[in-house]
Amino acid sequence: MEISALIESIKQHPEYQQQIMHHELLDARDGQFKSLESPLPVALSQLLEQRGIDNLFSHQVDSIEAVRNGSDLVVVTGTASGKTLCYNIPILETCLSDPQARALYLYPTKALAQDQLKGLLQLLTGVDDPLLNRPQDNWRQIPEQLPFKPGVYDGDTPTSQRRRIKAESNLVLSNPDMLHAAILPYHPKWARFFSNLQYVVLDEVHMYRGILGANVACVLRRLKRVCQHYGSNPQFLSTSATIENPGELVNKLIGRAPVVVDNDGSPRGRKHFILWNPSELGCDNLARASANDDAVWWMCEAIEQGGQTLAFTRTRQAAELISRYAQQRLFDNQSPHHNRICAYRGGYLPIERRAMEQDLFQGRIRGVASTNALELGVDVGSLDVTLLVHYPGTIASTWQQAGRSGRRNDESLSVLLAGNEPVDQYMIRNPEYFFSQSPEQAVVDPENPYVLANHLKAAAFELPLDEDGLAEFGECATPITDILHNNHELNHVADKYYFSGGQNPAHKISLRHMSDNTFSIVEISKDPDSPNKVIANVDAISAPELVYPEAVYLHHGETFFIRELDLEGRVAYAERQEMDYYTQAVLDSNVKIQHELESRPALPDTSLAFG
Repeated sequence: MEISALIESIKQHPEYQQQIMHHELLDARDGQFKSLESPLPVALSQLLEQRGIDNLFSHQVDSIEAVRNGSDLVVVTGTASGKTLCYNIPILETCLSDPQARALYLYPTKALAQDQLKGLLQLLTGVDDPLLNRPQDNWRQIPEQLPFKPGVYDGDTPTSQRRRIKAESNLVLSNPDMLHAAILPYHPKWARFFSNLQYVVLDEVHMYRGILGANVACVLRRLKRVCQHYGSNPQFLSTSATIENPGELVNKLIGRAPVVVDNDGSPRGRKHFILWNPSELGCDNLARASANDDAVWWMCEAIEQGGQTLAFTRTRQAAELISRYAQQRLFDNQSPHHNRICAYRGGYLPIERRAMEQDLFQGRIRGVASTNALELGVDVGSLDVTLLVHYPGTIASTWQQAGRSGRRNDESLSVLLAGNEPVDQYMIRNPEYFFSQSPEQAVVDPENPYVLANHLKAAAFELPLDEDGLAEFGECATPITDILHNNHELNHVADKYYFSGGQNPAHKISLRHMSDNTFSIVEISKDPDSPNKVIANVDAISAPELVYPEAVYLHHGETFFIRELDLEGRVAYAERQEMDYYTQAVLDSNVKIQHELESRPALPDTSLAFG
């Protein structure tokens, strides 16, 4: 589509009231290529050539050489810059020379692991749309002479397939949660895999900050202990969105300093970035039109002009509303595209999400309203426009979301639609600040005592903890272990600590600091001969907010009236009804200062405190 024509049509529209506060143009950039010091194996070169890859970008070459030299790695380049090849090429090169070599790929979400399995199979088979079936069926698509057997091992993997993946797969795709609770505690069953483990991939490593980051750091230290037990010492290969401190973050996660590759050599098309302030509703300059409504307007205009659009929202409900209103607007305009818009968010069944990702990639879906579930690197093809409905909260997330539009040399557009919140209004009114700010630091504390205590118990369950094992977890590990021993949670025998609880403690530890339980949303059948069916899932913490009795639940643009929420059975019962309103829970939170460590004056009668 013609981006400039879209912007001009918005300006000429009767609804336009000077909402564009700033229009930034980011120049196009040519690709920078380099050659490897020694060529790739012929078989690997042929795989790349059949995917149209004849040359490697400078950052890809620098990454491959760093891995060849035995270094840990973190690659920090833009969206769609080919980061995946930075770790896949050296891993596949090693597997070609040593068929016993193993690699463990860790992704922050199950959806991303499935997407990367598809990408791996595309590379290994030369097929654009490979079938994703049982592991043995996937492997049959790969030429017999290639020693590659990729497989996803996560919570959705059927029990019947898990044994085969453990025994045969040399490229295992999983997530930190699965490694923590279902792999490390049962490491004897993975003995062959860990004995030959040469690489651990940490994709989208910028996601591992805060509590999640502290938990993942502890899981990776447990992984290193298990690997050492089986005689292996894998390299850690990471990728990250642009953040201020990628090397420091990875160092804290894995306990070793990586080589940082941030010289992005990929080409980039010209990018338009618009800061948009919805029109005022009164003369007091306080109330403004809804950013959701303006996002609907932008999405429909872009779709009508042949563009493919992704709108990022803060909430599941906003994603459903934008999708529904855009469908209605196009239907009212008699557009043939009114049924080519959808919402994408957590809670949908996995098979639904995979189908939507495929339809978006193939261009069958022209507009999608999504939570940040699509912020990560799931391949959704070539998008023309991204709409950021409210400021995402960080500069890093803003550029990550904006980067989802535009691939290689294609021109693209991103629009930040501000809300009434002070931060949104500040960003929209201070473009020089917005465009000059560096991405934030990712902060993680691997020695958080509350997190570390749980993982020391898990580590002792996996292997007895001795002095060297404790050193892997940092200086805080020894005093925390003494406390656990005094509480009779660890036994101390012959200078080693053993877990005394019997049951696997990892099952009681959530890496994401939220309940692992989910509620099923069940549609009550209106036909007595037809069974009720599960239409969606929601996590236990969100259930009281989204599916309380008499709530209106939005799902695929349709409205469901919640009849009952069974807290004990973890089921919400819903009836499909056409309703002209939606509900929103009233949330109330209270903050109580328990202990103040330090304070200093900031403004008259105001102080800043840390505690």
